[in-house]
Amino acid sequence: MGGAVGGGLAIGIDIGGTSIRAAVVDEQGQVHDTVRAPTPGTEAALESGLDRAVAELTGRWDVMAVGLAVAGFLTADRQTIRFSPHLPWREARVAEDMSKRIGLPVFLEHDANAAAVAEYHFGAGRGRNTVVVTIGTGIGAGFLIDGEVYRGSFGVAPELGHLRVMPDGRPCSCGKYGCWERYCSGTALVDTVVEMIADSGDWNSQLTHEIMEDPGSLTGRRIAAAAHDGDALALAAFADFARWLGLGLAMVGDVFDPDLVVIAGGVGSSAGLYLDEAREHYSALLTGAGHRRMARIRGTQLGEAAGMIGAAQVARSETLAMTPPRPGG
Repeated sequence: MGGAVGGGLAIGIDIGGTSIRAAVVDEQGQVHDTVRAPTPGTEAALESGLDRAVAELTGRWDVMAVGLAVAGFLTADRQTIRFSPHLPWREARVAEDMSKRIGLPVFLEHDANAAAVAEYHFGAGRGRNTVVVTIGTGIGAGFLIDGEVYRGSFGVAPELGHLRVMPDGRPCSCGKYGCWERYCSGTALVDTVVEMIADSGDWNSQLTHEIMEDPGSLTGRRIAAAAHDGDALALAAFADFARWLGLGLAMVGDVFDPDLVVIAGGVGSSAGLYLDEAREHYSALLTGAGHRRMARIRGTQLGEAAGMIGAAQVARSETLAMTPPRPGG
């Protein structure tokens, strides 16, 4: 594991399309306290929810700053959220506004970049060129070159989840059709199971019976739990998931040629269900396979906490960088 830069406690908040998860994190990447709540659907309710999470944690801990891990397009200065497929913010100066409300420094980071920072410092290891793919409600991605986050010219790179892998495929919340995350994410797992039942309801599967009794109970987490129990339908859905993951990773390999890929996020924590099979698809589809070195592909060591840990690390580092040195120090 890599070390941290030092400093005090910070709060990291991972704002997903499904839930808000906040944690108090120290300079060694250790989580000391957490709160969780559903993600509200309106801008005002979301900001109130964030303020409540911070208030609950600062009522118990003395923290120096807050970092927000957000899935969406950020401006180059990381002060404004321009667009988020799964959240209500549009051209919103989230960091500045929240800082004024709570009285603490607040810093934004793309959720996948936050996870990449966390995995680099505290998790699955360092690579010279490292891609972190976060798989949850959708797909996010972060690219580190010698430990530094690559953001592109305008601060939005790399949006791998919205690469089109199926022309005229499933509709995506970004407005396109056939995006990678529509076939390889927690929500994609639900769609895959529904399609499999529609194509053939003759599954010897407890999951099928449960869905028929309560269709609203179907979630990515429920499918993962069923797969761990050996459910035939759930295992078939994860086999399809592995195929799409391998295809996408081969595209990533062709574009970035990384030496390390880390699979993180909510679905990333279930990597034992699909990662070996995804590696096989990746190896078969990578251009020039057999005549080049291939990336190591690892599951997360930090699980769903990676985004929170990374957001806290970003907030701590940015705050320390802004703090003037002590006289004679």
